[in-house]
Amino acid sequence: MASLPVVTDAPLPAREASNSAGEISPVPPVPAASLRPPRSVTSRFPPGPRSIWSGVPETLWNDWHWQQRERVTRLDQLERVIRVTDGERRACVGTEHEFHMGITPYYAALMDPEDPACPVRAQAVPAEGELHLDPSDLADPLAEERDMPVRGLTHRYPDRVLFYTTHNCPVYCRHCTRKRKVADPTSAAAKAQHEAAFAYIAAHPEIRDVVISGGDPLSLSDERLDYILGRLRAIPHVEIFRLGTRNLVTLPQRVTDDLCYVLRHHHPVYVNTHFNHPKECTAEAFEAARRLADAGCVLGNQMVLLKGVNDAPATVKELNHKLLLMRIRPYYIYQCDLARGISHFRTPVQAGLDILRALRGHTSGLAVPYFVVDAPNGGGKIPMNPDYVVSHDGKRWVLRNYEGKDFTYEEP
Repeated sequence: MASLPVVTDAPLPAREASNSAGEISPVPPVPAASLRPPRSVTSRFPPGPRSIWSGVPETLWNDWHWQQRERVTRLDQLERVIRVTDGERRACVGTEHEFHMGITPYYAALMDPEDPACPVRAQAVPAEGELHLDPSDLADPLAEERDMPVRGLTHRYPDRVLFYTTHNCPVYCRHCTRKRKVADPTSAAAKAQHEAAFAYIAAHPEIRDVVISGGDPLSLSDERLDYILGRLRAIPHVEIFRLGTRNLVTLPQRVTDDLCYVLRHHHPVYVNTHFNHPKECTAEAFEAARRLADAGCVLGNQMVLLKGVNDAPATVKELNHKLLLMRIRPYYIYQCDLARGISHFRTPVQAGLDILRALRGHTSGLAVPYFVVDAPNGGGKIPMNPDYVVSHDGKRWVLRNYEGKDFTYEEP
């Protein structure tokens, strides 16, 4: 889409304001560059390292197509980036038939080459835990296939649908809930499948909200994404789109001026991304979020609770504070699903409740997401909350605050 105009740093047009005498006088234009976040904010987001790619020219490193082409997909490539443990080596071989490895150079460079417990490495590199199948594991833990009236479109909730648009992702996250489909070319969503989904949505006026997912929909070209959004926007009863993407985390170079130009023409557009750890909050991720927010997108984060990655309250608090600086609202904490081979990531549900209790009242409400269990077998998202109600007798409620103090509220 080279022909599309790009966002420039041209000054904003002059405005008018009235003085104390009521006279109109022009207000000097504000250069767009001066609207960028101050250094006191951006200094908290260091540039991502380059690791073995330190000699790659900037033009290539910042080209999202190059990042996709140069992904780490084989064990011999991985051994150039990190000191692979025996367990990781066995897992790379043992999981290849089940779920491929794929890591962009950008995300691979964030991994600690010496620490197998690195939170980025744990999400991207196969681990021996994946070779163990727990009795509770399910191939389709959320029963998405069961609730598909047409292939690739899950209609579970009354007014919204999930639209599966692609099997591709920049990074194949080891905790993926759609391992049965993601990275599998046989699950690719062909154009005919998309057309059937458009027809179903158009025929059901109760659908007002479309979650565009995958895989990662930003793996699609700008032209294809523009077409999908345009077809949906042409359906009168579709009010909003939600793009579910992890590109801000794993491939922030994907958020180009051309992409933002496309999204501006289809508002309201909501973008839900998936940061799991503060280490993922780099200068590149910050810039991707800035571009989307400046383009008018509303940004939210859906964190998955992962053992050893983000199951400490201090980690989640730091992450959520950074997200707010990036203009990303912490939206959900998900209890890890019952997908095959990821039981080593699952925490007790109590760990999520403890995190909420450590956040509520101890930081701003904007930094406190919902904690939900997406119930197995299609039960949907069930919110989980610490118990703040001590007792309830008629119109008398005894409530406990974040400090553990009890207060009585009397209804009229």
